[in-house]
Amino acid sequence: MSITDIMKKVSSFFEEYIAPPHKITAVEPRQGEDSADGWAVIIEVFEERDYMKKYAKDEMLGVYSVTLNKDAEIESYSRQSTRYRSAVDQ
Repeated sequence: MSITDIMKKVSSFFEEYIAPPHKITAVEPRQGEDSADGWAVIIEVFEERDYMKKYAKDEMLGVYSVTLNKDAEIESYSRQSTRYRSAVDQ
């Protein structure tokens, strides 16, 4: 499966179940003992967009780590951090 297929699958999952994707910042193969064991993805998504707009605040981005198995099925995800969209990463 290609990286673009992985990106589409993760974006679609987040659009449907979590929050609208902003961008994918990393896609890497996970290595098992003998061969490729799946994929690791880092994605940024908009958090609480309507709430932030209502109170004229900058949008919040959640940074999530996602793991996919070798069949490109999402096995797990977890939010690593949140930040304002305008904040500069350090």
